[in-house]
Amino acid sequence: MNVLIVYAHPEPKSFNGAMKDVAIETLTAAGHGVVVSDLYAMGFNPVAGRDDMTSELTDSEFFSLPKEQTAAYDAGTLASDITAEMEKLKRADLVIFQFPVWWFGMPAVLKGWADRVFARGFAYMPGRKYDTGMFKGKLAMVAATTGTSADTYAPDGIDGDILTVLWPIHNGLCRYSGFDVLPPFVAYMPGRVGEDGRKAYLEAYRKRLGELETTPPLFFHPKDDYGPNERLKPGVLARSGVQRNV
Repeated sequence: MNVLIVYAHPEPKSFNGAMKDVAIETLTAAGHGVVVSDLYAMGFNPVAGRDDMTSELTDSEFFSLPKEQTAAYDAGTLASDITAEMEKLKRADLVIFQFPVWWFGMPAVLKGWADRVFARGFAYMPGRKYDTGMFKGKLAMVAATTGTSADTYAPDGIDGDILTVLWPIHNGLCRYSGFDVLPPFVAYMPGRVGEDGRKAYLEAYRKRLGELETTPPLFFHPKDDYGPNERLKPGVLARSGVQRNV
C-alpha cells in the first residue's frame, strides 16, 4: 500500500512523534510506501481563503469558498501547497491522521489542512459523498493521543465515548468523502502512564499496523438504510456513531 501520514504536533519529541516514527518504521519494513506531511515542520498555512486560488475569482463581488475551490480545481489554479497535498492523497491507499486530541478535536493546523485540501471538486461534489464518495476504495485511520484516561472517554465517561468525539472526523471528513474508516488507535494520556506504559502503547500500535489489511472498518449505514429525506428509514436500528432512533 501507499500510506500518507498527516502528522500534526509541534514537538518532534512528543509521543505523537514517537507514534509517527513507529508507523514509518513498521509500515516501511512491511513493504509499504510511506509519505509524511509534517504540518508544523512544513509551516502549512491552515487558513482557507481567496489566496487559495491563483487566478481570477469567478465572482469578485461575493466570495464562496466551495464555488471557487471547484472552479480552481477544474482549472488547475489552486495554490501549489494545496495541489502538492492533493497529489499525495491521490496516490495514497491509506491515510493516517496522527494528532493530539485538543478541545475534543484536531489541532487547528490539521483542521485547516482538511479545509483547504479536501476541496470541493476534489474531495466531494453533489451526489459524490459517503457510499459514492470521491475517495471510495481508500482507507483512513485516526491515530491520536489524549490528555485524560480511557475511562473519561468511555461511553459513560465525563468526556464522552471516544467514537462520539471522533465522529466529526470519522464520518464528517473521512466517510463523507468515501473512505472506509478503520477503528482509531488511541493512546490515552501517554504523559501519565510512565515509560513502561508508553512502550506498551507503541508495541500495541506496531501490532495494530501489522493488521491493517485484516482489521474490519467501522460500520456506517449504507445509502439504502436512508429514506429520501436522508434520515434512517423506519425500522432501521441506528448502529453507527452518534446516530440514534427517535
